[in-house]
Amino acid sequence: MTATILKRRALRVHQHPTIPLYVFVLAAEEVDQVADVARISRDEAGKLIGYQRPEKKQHVKQILEYLDSDEVLFPNGLILALPSTVRFKSSPGPSSSDGLSTSGTLEIPLPNSSDEPRPAWIVDGQQRSLALARTRHSRLPITVAGFVAEELDVQRDQFLRVNTVSPLPTNLVSELLPEVATPLPTKLSARKLPSVLVNALNQDHDSPFRGLIKRASTAPAQKSAAVVTDNSLILAIEESLNSSAGILFPHRNLSNGTTDTAAIRNILITYWTAVQQTFPEAWGIIPNKSRLMHGVGIRSMGRLMDRIMANVDLRSNEALSQTKKELALIKPHCHWMNGRWRELNTSWDELQNTPRHISTLSNFLVRVYVQSRMSAS
Repeated sequence: MTATILKRRALRVHQHPTIPLYVFVLAAEEVDQVADVARISRDEAGKLIGYQRPEKKQHVKQILEYLDSDEVLFPNGLILALPSTVRFKSSPGPSSSDGLSTSGTLEIPLPNSSDEPRPAWIVDGQQRSLALARTRHSRLPITVAGFVAEELDVQRDQFLRVNTVSPLPTNLVSELLPEVATPLPTKLSARKLPSVLVNALNQDHDSPFRGLIKRASTAPAQKSAAVVTDNSLILAIEESLNSSAGILFPHRNLSNGTTDTAAIRNILITYWTAVQQTFPEAWGIIPNKSRLMHGVGIRSMGRLMDRIMANVDLRSNEALSQTKKELALIKPHCHWMNGRWRELNTSWDELQNTPRHISTLSNFLVRVYVQSRMSAS
Protein backbone atom coordinates (compact mmCIF):
# COMPACT_ATOMS: atom_id res chain seq x y z
CA MET A 1 0.00 0.00 0.00
CA THR A 2 1.36 3.40 -0.98
CA ALA A 3 2.05 5.59 2.03
CA THR A 4 0.04 8.81 2.39
CA ILE A 5 2.30 11.84 2.39
CA LEU A 6 1.33 15.15 3.99
CA LYS A 7 3.13 18.04 2.28
CA ARG A 8 3.51 21.44 3.91
CA ARG A 9 5.48 24.57 3.10
CA ALA A 10 8.25 24.82 5.67
CA LEU A 11 11.42 26.56 6.75
CA ARG A 12 14.46 24.53 7.64
CA VAL A 13 16.16 26.51 10.41
CA HIS A 14 19.97 26.38 10.37
CA GLN A 15 20.45 25.87 14.10
CA HIS A 16 21.85 22.44 15.05
CA PRO A 17 24.55 20.75 12.96
CA THR A 18 23.03 17.25 13.13
CA ILE A 19 19.39 17.66 14.25
CA PRO A 20 17.19 19.21 11.53
CA LEU A 21 14.68 21.79 12.78
CA TYR A 22 11.61 22.78 10.74
CA VAL A 23 8.93 25.42 11.20
CA PHE A 24 5.65 24.76 9.39
CA VAL A 25 1.86 24.88 9.72
CA LEU A 26 -0.71 22.15 10.27
CA ALA A 27 -4.49 22.38 10.28
CA ALA A 28 -5.97 21.67 13.72
CA GLU A 29 -7.38 18.33 12.58
CA GLU A 30 -4.01 17.27 11.14
CA VAL A 31 -2.20 17.51 14.48
CA ASP A 32 -3.98 14.37 15.72
CA GLN A 33 -3.11 12.57 12.47
CA VAL A 34 0.58 13.45 12.70
CA ALA A 35 1.49 13.33 16.39
CA ASP A 36 0.84 11.25 19.49
CA VAL A 37 1.46 11.81 23.20
CA ALA A 38 4.17 9.76 24.94
CA ARG A 39 2.60 9.22 28.36
CA ILE A 40 5.03 8.49 31.16
CA SER A 41 4.83 4.90 32.45
CA ARG A 42 6.99 1.83 32.91
CA ASP A 43 7.00 -1.49 31.09
CA GLU A 44 6.97 -4.90 32.78
CA ALA A 45 10.76 -4.80 33.15
CA GLY A 46 10.57 -1.44 34.93
CA LYS A 47 12.01 0.54 32.03
CA LEU A 48 10.71 4.10 31.79
CA ILE A 49 8.45 4.80 28.80
CA GLY A 50 7.48 8.25 27.56
CA TYR A 51 7.68 11.56 29.41
CA GLN A 52 4.32 13.37 29.30
CA ARG A 53 2.11 13.99 32.33
CA PRO A 54 -1.58 12.95 32.29
CA GLU A 55 -4.25 14.98 30.52
CA LYS A 56 -5.56 17.98 32.47
CA LYS A 57 -9.22 17.88 31.50
CA GLN A 58 -10.12 21.32 32.86
CA HIS A 59 -7.17 22.89 31.06
CA VAL A 60 -8.13 21.20 27.79
CA LYS A 61 -11.74 22.34 28.23
CA GLN A 62 -10.66 25.97 28.68
CA ILE A 63 -8.50 25.86 25.54
CA LEU A 64 -11.31 24.21 23.56
CA GLU A 65 -13.82 26.87 24.61
CA TYR A 66 -11.52 29.54 23.21
CA LEU A 67 -10.77 27.58 20.02
CA ASP A 68 -14.50 27.21 19.37
CA SER A 69 -15.16 30.94 19.75
CA ASP A 70 -15.82 33.15 16.72
CA GLU A 71 -12.51 35.00 16.47
CA VAL A 72 -9.46 32.93 17.28
CA LEU A 73 -5.86 34.09 17.44
CA PHE A 74 -3.77 31.13 18.55
CA PRO A 75 -0.05 31.88 18.29
CA ASN A 76 0.81 29.17 20.85
CA GLY A 77 2.62 26.67 18.66
CA LEU A 78 3.45 23.03 19.22
CA ILE A 79 6.84 21.34 19.41
CA LEU A 80 7.03 17.93 17.76
CA ALA A 81 9.70 15.25 17.56
CA LEU A 82 9.63 14.12 13.94
CA PRO A 83 10.72 10.75 12.53
CA SER A 84 13.76 10.34 10.32
CA THR A 85 11.41 9.39 7.49
CA VAL A 86 10.37 13.02 6.89
CA ARG A 87 11.81 14.58 3.75
CA PHE A 88 12.58 18.23 3.06
CA LYS A 89 12.89 19.58 -0.47
CA SER A 90 14.37 23.04 -0.84
CA SER A 91 12.63 25.56 -3.05
CA PRO A 92 14.48 26.16 -6.33
CA GLY A 93 16.63 29.22 -6.79
CA PRO A 94 19.19 31.13 -4.72
CA SER A 95 16.49 33.14 -2.89
CA SER A 96 15.30 30.06 -1.00
CA SER A 97 17.90 30.68 1.75
CA ASP A 98 18.92 33.79 3.66
CA GLY A 99 21.65 32.10 5.67
CA LEU A 100 19.42 31.55 8.70
CA SER A 101 16.79 29.33 7.13
CA THR A 102 15.88 27.65 3.87
CA SER A 103 12.36 27.55 2.46
CA GLY A 104 10.96 24.42 0.91
CA THR A 105 8.45 21.61 1.30
CA LEU A 106 8.32 19.17 4.19
CA GLU A 107 6.91 15.71 3.49
CA ILE A 108 5.53 13.76 6.45
CA PRO A 109 4.44 10.12 5.97
CA LEU A 110 1.06 9.39 7.57
CA PRO A 111 -0.33 6.03 8.75
CA ASN A 112 -2.72 4.34 6.34
CA SER A 113 -4.99 3.17 9.16
CA SER A 114 -5.83 3.96 12.79
CA ASP A 115 -4.00 0.79 13.84
CA GLU A 116 -0.64 2.15 12.68
CA PRO A 117 1.37 4.46 14.95
CA ARG A 118 1.48 8.16 14.17
CA PRO A 119 4.89 9.33 12.98
CA ALA A 120 5.59 12.17 15.44
CA TRP A 121 5.55 12.75 19.20
CA ILE A 122 4.35 15.89 20.98
CA VAL A 123 7.18 17.32 23.05
CA ASP A 124 5.39 20.50 24.12
CA GLY A 125 1.69 21.37 23.84
CA GLN A 126 -0.11 18.13 24.62
CA GLN A 127 -3.06 19.89 26.28
CA ARG A 128 -3.33 22.21 23.26
CA SER A 129 -3.14 19.26 20.88
CA LEU A 130 -6.01 17.51 22.66
CA ALA A 131 -8.16 20.62 22.36
CA LEU A 132 -7.18 21.09 18.69
CA ALA A 133 -8.35 17.56 17.90
CA ARG A 134 -11.82 18.45 19.20
CA THR A 135 -12.36 22.00 17.96
CA ARG A 136 -15.08 22.81 15.43
CA HIS A 137 -12.52 24.98 13.60
CA SER A 138 -10.84 21.90 12.15
CA ARG A 139 -8.89 23.84 9.50
CA LEU A 140 -7.47 26.41 11.93
CA PRO A 141 -3.77 26.87 10.99
CA ILE A 142 -1.41 25.96 13.84
CA THR A 143 2.29 26.81 13.91
CA VAL A 144 4.60 23.88 14.57
CA ALA A 145 8.31 23.60 15.32
CA GLY A 146 9.53 20.10 14.59
CA PHE A 147 12.97 18.60 15.17
CA VAL A 148 14.03 15.23 13.83
CA ALA A 149 14.87 12.96 16.77
CA GLU A 150 13.61 9.44 17.32
CA GLU A 151 15.80 8.96 20.40
CA LEU A 152 13.76 9.31 23.60
CA ASP A 153 16.63 10.88 25.54
CA VAL A 154 16.78 13.81 23.09
CA GLN A 155 13.00 14.23 23.28
CA ARG A 156 13.06 14.11 27.09
CA ASP A 157 15.89 16.63 27.20
CA GLN A 158 13.89 19.09 25.09
CA PHE A 159 10.73 18.37 27.07
CA LEU A 160 12.45 19.32 30.34
CA ARG A 161 14.02 22.45 28.87
CA VAL A 162 10.87 23.89 27.25
CA ASN A 163 8.91 23.41 30.47
CA THR A 164 11.22 25.31 32.82
CA VAL A 165 9.14 28.53 32.63
CA SER A 166 5.88 26.82 33.57
CA PRO A 167 7.20 24.29 36.09
CA LEU A 168 6.44 20.62 35.63
CA PRO A 169 5.35 18.50 38.59
CA THR A 170 8.42 17.83 40.73
CA ASN A 171 7.98 14.06 40.66
CA LEU A 172 7.69 14.03 36.86
CA VAL A 173 10.93 16.01 36.45
CA SER A 174 12.72 13.83 39.02
CA GLU A 175 11.76 10.60 37.28
CA LEU A 176 12.75 11.83 33.84
CA LEU A 177 16.17 13.16 34.85
CA PRO A 178 17.96 9.77 34.99
CA GLU A 179 16.87 9.12 31.39
CA VAL A 180 18.49 12.28 30.01
CA ALA A 181 22.08 11.75 28.88
CA THR A 182 22.81 15.29 27.66
CA PRO A 183 24.34 17.96 29.97
CA LEU A 184 21.70 19.50 32.23
CA PRO A 185 21.43 22.84 34.03
CA THR A 186 23.13 22.72 37.45
CA LYS A 187 19.88 22.66 39.43
CA LEU A 188 18.49 19.73 37.47
CA SER A 189 21.80 17.89 37.40
CA ALA A 190 21.97 17.91 41.22
CA ARG A 191 18.72 15.94 41.40
CA LYS A 192 19.71 13.33 38.84
CA LEU A 193 21.72 10.96 41.08
CA PRO A 194 19.19 10.98 43.97
CA SER A 195 16.45 10.13 41.47
CA VAL A 196 18.52 7.24 40.06
CA LEU A 197 18.95 5.89 43.59
CA VAL A 198 15.25 6.26 44.40
CA ASN A 199 14.39 4.42 41.21
CA ALA A 200 16.69 1.57 42.26
CA LEU A 201 15.15 1.49 45.74
CA ASN A 202 11.71 1.21 44.17
CA GLN A 203 12.66 -1.65 41.83
CA ASP A 204 15.43 -3.73 43.42
CA HIS A 205 14.34 -7.01 45.00
CA ASP A 206 16.46 -6.51 48.14
CA SER A 207 15.11 -3.03 48.82
CA PRO A 208 12.62 -2.45 51.66
CA PHE A 209 11.06 0.27 49.48
CA ARG A 210 10.33 -2.08 46.57
CA GLY A 211 6.97 -1.04 45.09
CA LEU A 212 6.31 1.43 47.91
CA ILE A 213 7.49 4.63 46.20
CA LYS A 214 4.96 6.72 44.32
CA ARG A 215 6.45 8.04 41.07
CA ALA A 216 4.94 9.87 38.11
CA SER A 217 4.89 6.61 36.14
CA THR A 218 3.18 4.58 38.88
CA ALA A 219 0.24 2.77 37.29
CA PRO A 220 -3.21 3.43 38.81
CA ALA A 221 -3.49 -0.21 39.92
CA GLN A 222 -0.25 0.13 41.90
CA LYS A 223 -0.92 3.48 43.57
CA SER A 224 -2.64 1.99 46.61
CA ALA A 225 0.58 0.12 47.49
CA ALA A 226 2.85 3.10 46.75
CA VAL A 227 2.76 4.96 50.07
CA VAL A 228 6.03 6.92 50.02
CA THR A 229 6.29 10.12 48.02
CA ASP A 230 9.41 9.96 45.87
CA ASN A 231 10.25 13.62 46.45
CA SER A 232 10.66 13.12 50.22
CA LEU A 233 13.13 10.28 49.70
CA ILE A 234 14.95 12.18 46.93
CA LEU A 235 15.37 15.20 49.23
CA ALA A 236 16.62 12.98 52.07
CA ILE A 237 19.26 11.41 49.81
CA GLU A 238 20.16 14.74 48.22
CA GLU A 239 20.70 16.27 51.65
CA SER A 240 23.10 13.52 52.71
CA LEU A 241 24.95 13.66 49.39
CA ASN A 242 25.46 17.44 49.46
CA SER A 243 26.24 18.03 53.13
CA SER A 244 29.82 17.52 54.27
CA ALA A 245 28.37 15.92 57.40
CA GLY A 246 26.28 13.48 55.35
CA ILE A 247 27.14 9.78 55.38
CA LEU A 248 26.79 9.68 51.57
CA PHE A 249 28.97 12.74 50.93
CA PRO A 250 32.40 10.96 51.05
CA HIS A 251 31.34 8.64 48.24
CA ARG A 252 31.29 11.49 45.72
CA ASN A 253 34.63 12.53 44.24
CA LEU A 254 34.06 16.21 43.52
CA SER A 255 37.44 16.61 41.81
CA ASN A 256 36.71 14.19 38.96
CA GLY A 257 32.92 13.98 39.16
CA THR A 258 32.73 10.25 39.91
CA THR A 259 30.43 8.60 42.44
CA ASP A 260 30.63 5.24 44.18
CA THR A 261 26.96 4.38 43.66
CA ALA A 262 27.46 0.80 44.86
CA ALA A 263 28.66 2.03 48.27
CA ILE A 264 25.81 4.53 48.47
CA ARG A 265 23.26 1.89 47.56
CA ASN A 266 24.69 -0.43 50.23
CA ILE A 267 24.27 2.24 52.89
CA LEU A 268 20.69 3.01 51.85
CA ILE A 269 19.62 -0.64 51.64
CA THR A 270 21.24 -1.51 54.98
CA TYR A 271 19.86 1.47 56.87
CA TRP A 272 16.30 1.42 55.57
CA THR A 273 16.07 -2.38 55.90
CA ALA A 274 17.03 -1.92 59.54
CA VAL A 275 14.36 0.79 59.87
CA GLN A 276 11.78 -1.56 58.32
CA GLN A 277 12.72 -4.36 60.73
CA THR A 278 12.85 -2.04 63.76
CA PHE A 279 9.38 -0.61 63.07
CA PRO A 280 7.61 -3.40 61.13
CA GLU A 281 4.12 -2.38 62.23
CA ALA A 282 4.64 1.17 60.88
CA TRP A 283 6.25 0.13 57.59
CA GLY A 284 4.49 0.04 54.22
CA ILE A 285 1.17 1.58 55.22
CA ILE A 286 -0.41 4.87 54.20
CA PRO A 287 1.06 8.06 55.72
CA ASN A 288 -2.13 9.10 57.52
CA LYS A 289 -1.82 5.88 59.53
CA SER A 290 1.97 5.90 59.90
CA ARG A 291 4.10 9.03 60.13
CA LEU A 292 7.15 6.86 59.38
CA MET A 293 5.95 6.64 55.77
CA HIS A 294 5.02 10.33 55.78
CA GLY A 295 7.34 13.01 54.38
CA VAL A 296 8.19 14.18 57.89
CA GLY A 297 9.21 10.65 58.90
CA ILE A 298 11.26 9.90 55.78
CA ARG A 299 13.11 13.22 55.95
CA SER A 300 13.77 13.00 59.71
CA MET A 301 14.92 9.38 59.58
CA GLY A 302 17.08 10.35 56.61
CA ARG A 303 18.91 12.88 58.78
CA LEU A 304 19.28 10.31 61.55
CA MET A 305 20.89 7.98 58.99
CA ASP A 306 23.91 10.28 58.81
CA ARG A 307 24.54 9.82 62.54
CA ILE A 308 23.74 6.12 62.84
CA MET A 309 25.59 4.81 59.79
CA ALA A 310 28.77 6.59 60.87
CA ASN A 311 28.86 4.07 63.74
CA VAL A 312 28.30 0.98 61.58
CA ASP A 313 31.03 -1.09 59.94
CA LEU A 314 29.55 -1.48 56.45
CA ARG A 315 32.27 -3.96 55.46
CA SER A 316 31.13 -6.35 58.15
CA ASN A 317 28.62 -9.15 57.63
CA GLU A 318 26.97 -7.82 60.79
CA ALA A 319 26.23 -4.37 59.32
CA LEU A 320 22.46 -4.89 59.35
CA SER A 321 22.36 -6.18 62.93
CA GLN A 322 24.65 -3.34 64.03
CA THR A 323 22.31 -0.81 62.43
CA LYS A 324 19.28 -2.37 64.13
CA LYS A 325 21.14 -2.20 67.45
CA GLU A 326 21.72 1.53 66.93
CA LEU A 327 18.08 2.12 65.96
CA ALA A 328 16.92 0.27 69.07
CA LEU A 329 18.22 3.22 71.09
CA ILE A 330 15.51 5.51 69.70
CA LYS A 331 12.69 3.00 69.31
CA PRO A 332 11.10 3.53 72.77
CA HIS A 333 10.83 7.26 72.07
CA CYS A 334 9.04 6.94 68.69
CA HIS A 335 5.29 7.23 68.17
CA TRP A 336 4.70 6.71 64.47
CA MET A 337 1.14 5.39 64.65
CA ASN A 338 -0.42 6.47 67.94
CA GLY A 339 0.14 8.34 71.17
CA ARG A 340 2.09 11.56 71.67
CA TRP A 341 5.66 12.62 71.23
CA ARG A 342 5.73 13.86 74.82
CA GLU A 343 9.05 15.63 74.54
CA LEU A 344 7.68 17.54 71.52
CA ASN A 345 4.23 18.03 73.07
CA THR A 346 2.76 16.83 69.79
CA SER A 347 0.29 14.09 68.89
CA TRP A 348 1.65 11.54 66.41
CA ASP A 349 -0.74 12.65 63.64
CA GLU A 350 -0.08 16.37 64.10
CA LEU A 351 3.39 16.07 62.58
CA GLN A 352 3.37 17.51 59.04
CA ASN A 353 5.80 17.58 56.12
CA THR A 354 6.89 21.17 56.80
CA PRO A 355 10.42 22.51 57.35
CA ARG A 356 9.61 23.32 60.99
CA HIS A 357 8.25 19.87 61.85
CA ILE A 358 11.01 18.09 59.90
CA SER A 359 13.63 20.09 61.78
CA THR A 360 11.93 19.57 65.15
CA LEU A 361 11.53 15.82 64.75
CA SER A 362 14.96 15.18 63.24
CA ASN A 363 16.70 17.24 65.94
CA PHE A 364 14.83 15.28 68.61
CA LEU A 365 15.72 11.91 67.11
CA VAL A 366 19.39 12.82 66.78
CA ARG A 367 19.48 14.19 70.32
CA VAL A 368 17.86 11.07 71.79
CA TYR A 369 20.20 8.82 69.80
CA VAL A 370 23.36 10.66 70.90
CA GLN A 371 22.28 10.78 74.55
CA SER A 372 21.23 7.11 74.60
CA ARG A 373 24.49 6.05 72.99
CA MET A 374 26.51 8.02 75.54
CA SER A 375 24.52 6.49 78.40
CA ALA A 376 25.02 2.99 77.03
CA SER A 377 28.79 3.38 76.69
